[in-house]
Amino acid sequence: MSTDKRARGWVEVGAGALRRNYLRIQETVGPGVRIIPMVKADAYGLGMLDAVAALEPLDPWGYGVAAVQEGLTLRASGLAKPVGVFSPAPPDAYPGAVREELALSVSDIGALVLLKEAALQAGVPGRFHLEVDTGMGRAGFDWRRAKEWVPAVRDLLGPGLNWEGVFTHFHSADVDDPGPTTTQWEHFREALEVLAPLPDGCMIHACNSPGALRLPAYAEDAVRPGIFLYGGVAGDGIPSPEPVASIRARVVFVREAPPGSTVGYNSTYQARDHELWATAAIGYGDGLPRLLSNRGSALVRGKRVPIIGRISMDVTVLDVTSLPGVSPGEVATFLGSDGLETITLEEVAGEAGTIGHEILTGLTTRLPRVWVDDEGG
Repeated sequence: MSTDKRARGWVEVGAGALRRNYLRIQETVGPGVRIIPMVKADAYGLGMLDAVAALEPLDPWGYGVAAVQEGLTLRASGLAKPVGVFSPAPPDAYPGAVREELALSVSDIGALVLLKEAALQAGVPGRFHLEVDTGMGRAGFDWRRAKEWVPAVRDLLGPGLNWEGVFTHFHSADVDDPGPTTTQWEHFREALEVLAPLPDGCMIHACNSPGALRLPAYAEDAVRPGIFLYGGVAGDGIPSPEPVASIRARVVFVREAPPGSTVGYNSTYQARDHELWATAAIGYGDGLPRLLSNRGSALVRGKRVPIIGRISMDVTVLDVTSLPGVSPGEVATFLGSDGLETITLEEVAGEAGTIGHEILTGLTTRLPRVWVDDEGG
């Protein structure tokens, strides 16, 4: 069995690019604002532990995840920095989170009661960030009813609880119109006025990647960047990040196709002339979107070639007629650069009718993640 991670198909990840995108966030919001990189969903599909290792030289304040198990994985790796779980946790997850000193997000009084009970039983403080819902709607205390829930929160404070932060989440910071985000910020500030005074050291944070880059005045104490770190454009009019991920696969079969030859399930493509086809060892089972069938492209020898026919679970066929002599073992790039040509994350997402987040997080574990570092880290 081959141990070469590049034997079939792989995701190449640039550690240096990841750090440089982080530094662009830091430069935008200023040195006094803490950075909490979101490494949820296995660092947007690129490898959580490797991402943390790449970012640690920049000394982030801590890291953000969406599931308790993700936080436990970070703790098992030896990470001692703060870890925030910024989605509601199921009740059974509270004891383990408390024992490993993960900070849970709290969206209602019941969650705060569960956290306090787990903390008193474990004998360690229950860390939490209180979420205020200002319009996202998926979790959080309703900002409009702050005068009702704030007293109940204060009644539960005391031994057993460590209140680390208050946050909200912007739903439209990625669009040109700042109006919805400004409205959310104003609602958040109204809730904060009712919550005042906050405990010493309690952080206020609201900005995701587009919020931090478009409206750094709302950065407050900390920001929680995600997609921009991993090479995804954060919104309309926001400068592009440095690409971080590439998707590559080996050519495993080459054939001449006479006119009329068909390829793929339901024979949706037919050769119009004498063509040369190359089969690449990657398919939708690896996370290459099936919607790229007959519309996406790849780079071979630095030249763009079309995907033809339906993408299969395990392979994808390319028309390489313009590249005579292509042979098995050569590399096809479905995302990233080869020579002077580049296929961007936004291009792939657009062809597939989705967003860059889904392209990256949809890459399966069958594709090894190969981290490279042009900074020698």
